Amino acid sequence: MNSAVIILIAAAIYVGFYFSYGKALQNKVVRADPNRPTPAHRLYDGVDYVPANPVVLYGHHFASIAGAGPIVGPAVAMAWGWLPGLLWVWFGNVFIGAVHDYLALMSSVRYDGKSIQWIAGKLMSKRTSMAFELYVWFSLVLVVAAFGAVISGIFYKTPGAATASWLFMGVAVILGLLLYKWQVDFKLGTIIGIILLILAIYIGFKYPIHASTHVWLIALGIYVIIASSLPVWILLQPRDYLNAYILWFGLILGGLAFIVVGIKGLGTFTAPAFTTWSANVVGGKPSPFWPTIPLVIACGALSGFHSIVGSGTTSKQLDNELHGLMVGYAGMFTEGFLSTLVIASIAVYGMQVFQTLKIPVNYDNWGSQYAIQVVHHKLKVGIFAKSYALGVHNAFGFPTEAAALFASLWVAAFALTTLDTATRLGRFAWQEIMEMAKAPEVLKNKWLASIILVVFGMALAWGGSWLVIWPAFSGMNQMLASIALMTASLWVAKVQNPHGNWKWAVIIPALFLWITVTLALLWFLVVVIPGISSLLTKYSVGLITIIGLLLNIMLVIDWYHAWKKPSEEYAAMAS
Repeated sequence: MNSAVIILIAAAIYVGFYFSYGKALQNKVVRADPNRPTPAHRLYDGVDYVPANPVVLYGHHFASIAGAGPIVGPAVAMAWGWLPGLLWVWFGNVFIGAVHDYLALMSSVRYDGKSIQWIAGKLMSKRTSMAFELYVWFSLVLVVAAFGAVISGIFYKTPGAATASWLFMGVAVILGLLLYKWQVDFKLGTIIGIILLILAIYIGFKYPIHASTHVWLIALGIYVIIASSLPVWILLQPRDYLNAYILWFGLILGGLAFIVVGIKGLGTFTAPAFTTWSANVVGGKPSPFWPTIPLVIACGALSGFHSIVGSGTTSKQLDNELHGLMVGYAGMFTEGFLSTLVIASIAVYGMQVFQTLKIPVNYDNWGSQYAIQVVHHKLKVGIFAKSYALGVHNAFGFPTEAAALFASLWVAAFALTTLDTATRLGRFAWQEIMEMAKAPEVLKNKWLASIILVVFGMALAWGGSWLVIWPAFSGMNQMLASIALMTASLWVAKVQNPHGNWKWAVIIPALFLWITVTLALLWFLVVVIPGISSLLTKYSVGLITIIGLLLNIMLVIDWYHAWKKPSEEYAAMAS
């Protein structure tokens, strides 16, 4: 296979489905109305409810949902070969992920920016809302653990990315002050921000900060506790807006590079298309592609975390209902294109990277050794960064070291966004749980809520059992997607009541995903968790997985009872 062919096919799929399937969802299902005031205007408070420029919001939303997921997941899934993971990414994007993201966002917009878990309680029962909130909170603990481990690993292996990332935070605060506090012209502020961003990358290249992964975990924990409590205009919006430029530059540069190397005859895939049905992927155990693929490829195909972001922060910043398709639907497609680029780059240059580093992975043992060696040598992100750099170098002659540093910064910037967005959302979830439980006011304090989440998450990351933490996070995350999609199916069928069979475009993917991930988590619980050596990791991850499965069964029972109710009972909720 040739890299140019894969990149062009992906572009055709995403553009085609955006203007067909996506537009149909917007016009026939959601019935988006540009004249309907959004919560950002009706409930403006200057902290969480703030109308955002659609490009700024697109950057914030994408950076929040992407993180390291669309890179790390597909990179590890290459153990099955490049074809299975690629098909799951494309299938998941088109029929599950983008539909899930868009409907979670727009249903929240119609309910005053309320969370998807609140909407579940509204459409099902109060018990549902509490169960969903608990599920979300435990899922976010694993998000913090997984991304804390990924970022600390990036900073340790690529110190220049650490310097550039911290400077980038300062640049974002400056841009936020320029745009929102001092009312500087938007274009002028953007130019200043981009110049400072380029300067931050240059300084990072020249002056790397060296520290251990544990030091970085402590620093990251302190950072996210503070960042998650700041008003969105100070850090979140401006940083994610600048992240959009990193994203587009990286995607365009990489996409063009692998088209060029393909045309030059240098883009032939050297990795096998398929290795074995059960590669050593999850926890180093032989893992059947189905149903365990959701435990590996998380955000690149679909992600329940997106529904929490879309209904937790993005819906409170949407300026116009027509912007929802670009922000929510296209945001998921952009993530899928990034995963496609990851798969193509490793398929072309992964073998060369292994040979250069003298890591014993070759064509014949790829299925048995790839995932183990990638994790053992902390190449979860590095295998992509180095492969991407080789592609850019062979296409345009850019220095490979600089290109690899940029790729690492790219991943770190998005992962940091996911980390503090997850902490912010975890704070919201904790406070809502305490509110439902009628707990004392001290337990609702935003600082305490953030600290509890971060301490639990970073403690899991501290042990470094990444082979276990990542699939646990991915499984809970993908299960969350099926539950959120079921909630969206109730909203579509009972409240929106679209013509034709559009409700089945939501319910069929939701049920397929629920069956797949439930089986995958049961397999994970029985096969992987008993073999974990760290007692802290074994009992913590095992307990969270068991709780997640129990809550998941309770939620699907509540959904079934709500689905059986006559539509007339939902008439008062119609938009």
